[in-house]
Amino acid sequence: MRLSTVILPVRRWSEGGREVWQRAEELGFHAAYTYDHLSWRSFRDGPWFGAIPTLTAAAASTSRLRLGTLVTSPNFRHPVTLAKELISLDDISGGRVTLGIGAGGVGFDATALLGADEEPWPVRERTARFGEFVPLLDRLLSEDVVTAEGTYYSAREVRNIPGCVQRPRLPFAIAATGPRGLRLAARYGQAWVTTGDPRLAETGTPGESRDAVARQIEALGGACAEAGRDAAELDRILLTGFTPEQNTVLDSVDAFVDFAGAHAELGIDEIVVHWPIADSVFASDPAIFEKIAMEVPAQLGADA
Repeated sequence: MRLSTVILPVRRWSEGGREVWQRAEELGFHAAYTYDHLSWRSFRDGPWFGAIPTLTAAAASTSRLRLGTLVTSPNFRHPVTLAKELISLDDISGGRVTLGIGAGGVGFDATALLGADEEPWPVRERTARFGEFVPLLDRLLSEDVVTAEGTYYSAREVRNIPGCVQRPRLPFAIAATGPRGLRLAARYGQAWVTTGDPRLAETGTPGESRDAVARQIEALGGACAEAGRDAAELDRILLTGFTPEQNTVLDSVDAFVDFAGAHAELGIDEIVVHWPIADSVFASDPAIFEKIAMEVPAQLGADA
C-alpha cells in the first residue's frame, strides 16, 4: 500500500505553492498529483493554475517525489501537443511523471471551448474519443516519428525526439469503470484509477461502496484476461473524497487506517488523499493530515 496526495493548483507559486509540493516530499508521500482542469466545481471562481506548468515547477523544486495528473482528459487536450509537454516534463523531472488519464466529463472543461450553438460531446462520443486518444498518445510517447489518421485525432510526421526518460514511455494510470475504458486500461495502463461508484457517493454506505470497488477490480481482471495480460501488472489506485465517507477519512489516524486497510484487502495498492484546503470540500485538519502521512504508511506496510 502506497500513500499519495493530490494538490489542487489553487495557490500562487510565490504564496505557498512551492512549499506545499516540497512539504509533500518531506512527508514521504509516494506521489503528488494535481487535477488537469481549466476549473473545477466549487473552485471555479477562485484561483486555478495550469497542471503542466505547475508540475514542471514542482519537478524543479523536488527530487524524489513522483508527480502526475489525476486526471488529464481529451476535453481540452490533443495527443500531439500533450505528448510534447509530457516528454518535456518527464525530462525536467528526471523520469518521475505518471499520467493519470480519463475520458472526461460534462463540467466546465467540456464547454469552455464550445461556440454558442455547440453542445458538449455526448457520452458515446467522449468514449470514442478516449478510445482514439490513449492509443495515439501511447505511440507519440514511445516512437520517434508518428503518422496516424483517426476520426477525432490525427498526427502527420510528428517528431518526439528524444522521447521519455522513462522507457518505453512514462506510465499511464487510466481512470475507467466501463467496459471500453477497462479494456484501454488493460492494454495500455501501468495503473488503474477509481474514485469508487459515483452513484453511491451521496446515498450509499461504506460497505456498498467497497462492494462496488470490488466489482470494478473484478471487471478489470476480466479485461486483463481478455487482453492476455496479468492483472497483477497494474497498480490499483483509489482517489479518496468521492466515496460515501467523503473527506471524513482524514478526521483521525484510526479512521484512515480502517478505511485504507479495508481497501487494501480489496486489492487497492495506492490511496490518494487531497491536500487540505480550508473552507472547501477538501478541508481537513493539517496536523492530523500530516500525522496520517507520517504514521499510516508504516502501519500498512507501505512501499517506498
